[in-house]
Parts: sequence; structure tokens; C-alpha cells
Amino acid sequence: MEYIFDRITIDDKILNGKPVIRGKRISVQTILEYLGAGESYDEILKQYPTLEPDDIKACIRFASELMNRNYVIKTVA
Repeated sequence: MEYIFDRITIDDKILNGKPVIRGKRISVQTILEYLGAGESYDEILKQYPTLEPDDIKACIRFASELMNRNYVIKTVA
């Protein structure tokens, strides 16, 4: 298991290796989708009572770090 930012883990045995929060079966993607849909921290924490506000902040930080990289889009035939 690899730890990223102390709260995000990647383990090929959990959700097929997707980044998750503290080894739980709650993906970073799921939390980001809730935020993108306009859900508040409080609403997300009600849906997932085992989460903490810092878990949500870690998801945002993780996404931000991913966007801090350079990407090249290539056409695939």
C-alpha cells in the first residue's frame, strides 16, 4: 500500500488500485464528484460518517497535484 499525503492510499487490492481515502473503499474520485456536483462538506460527511473534513481536503489536494503535471494528448488511430 502506498500512502499519499497521509490520507490517500493506493492499493491494488482495494477498488482495483484507485486512490482511496485511508484504505477505505471510498475513492478520491467519488468525493471529487460530490464536490463537483455542488455538495457541501457537511453533506458528504453525512453520506460517509467515517470520513473527516481533512479527508475531503486531501482529495482536493491530490487532484491539484495531478493537475500540476504536464500532459500530452496524442491522436490514436
